[in-house]
Amino acid sequence: MTIQAAAAAGAETVPVPQPRPDTSVPDASAPNAGAPNTGAPNTAPNAGAARADKPIETPLPQPATLQPPSPDTVNPDRFGAKPPDAAYGAFQRGLYRTAYNLAMVRAKNGDPAAQTLVAEILSRGLGVPLNAAEAAKWYGLAAEQGVPEAQFQYALMLLDGRYAKKDSKEAYALMQAAAEAGNRLAQFNFAQLLVQQDPGDAGLAKAAVYYERAAATGLADAEYAMAQIYANGAGGRPHDDAKARVLLAQAARQNYDTAQIDLAAWMIEGRGGERDLKSGFAWMKRAAEGGNVAAQNRLAKLYMGGIGTDPDLILAGAWYILARRAGLIDPQMDDFLQGLDDGQTKQALQKANRLP
Repeated sequence: MTIQAAAAAGAETVPVPQPRPDTSVPDASAPNAGAPNTGAPNTAPNAGAARADKPIETPLPQPATLQPPSPDTVNPDRFGAKPPDAAYGAFQRGLYRTAYNLAMVRAKNGDPAAQTLVAEILSRGLGVPLNAAEAAKWYGLAAEQGVPEAQFQYALMLLDGRYAKKDSKEAYALMQAAAEAGNRLAQFNFAQLLVQQDPGDAGLAKAAVYYERAAATGLADAEYAMAQIYANGAGGRPHDDAKARVLLAQAARQNYDTAQIDLAAWMIEGRGGERDLKSGFAWMKRAAEGGNVAAQNRLAKLYMGGIGTDPDLILAGAWYILARRAGLIDPQMDDFLQGLDDGQTKQALQKANRLP
């Protein structure tokens, strides 16, 4: 019986590609930083210093965002293995040390699913000390036997070069193999590699095939990438704001804050569909409450102008104060804040202190 490694549906394990772009700065899309930074390709401009809020641009593409899966939510078919065995069952119950010991015996005998499970446990430090270098070894062995998840994880390590010898060519081949096998994060990141390899529209056209596959699985990053492609009529795809808006909405519903900001702006403008000020305001508020600094500044402007909501100078001031504390400086909103009287300024500060 083959050992199965566990993972949450829709969330893969560390080591991870670069984290989701820091959208706290309005025109920054994907800063080249991560913990760990595993070398996921990134074609968007780096984030700069805080600056005045501008319309969110649509650079292509963005790296996928990953978080370690919840141990109690697992997908038994993730590695294409047979029904669960003792090691997998122990992992599923949170008995990670037991799972590690059981899997290690089979891993040493060449079982690729067991090797992948061992690698996952080591890479996340579950029940054993975290050991990324040792995890890389086991991912590499499983990748050689064609396990898509191992191919994806080992490709990331080869791109990074910290826990395995850097090898971009081998990483490319493994990422492509995992993508073709249906791993949605591999599909997204292989698209990233294609764009990095050929930044022109021809490269983007090749990448769009994989972005689209990943988007079809519901990966928010891929949905947002495809929204940008349709919004810009890029990569051989026609300009289609209606389709882009649908994709933005799909990503926004998954709390993808960049998509929430763009969707809010589109709804307010009436781009890609009917104008809906209240819904646009609601999406901007959701992104702002989630901590997106650009959204906080934009929400302040919506309150100031009474767009999608009743005008509220106190809340406008409070949300801008919150954004300014995070480093965003908007001359227009600075002027607005200075125009408040002492009583209004005091109320705005008090509200800002209570905002999320």
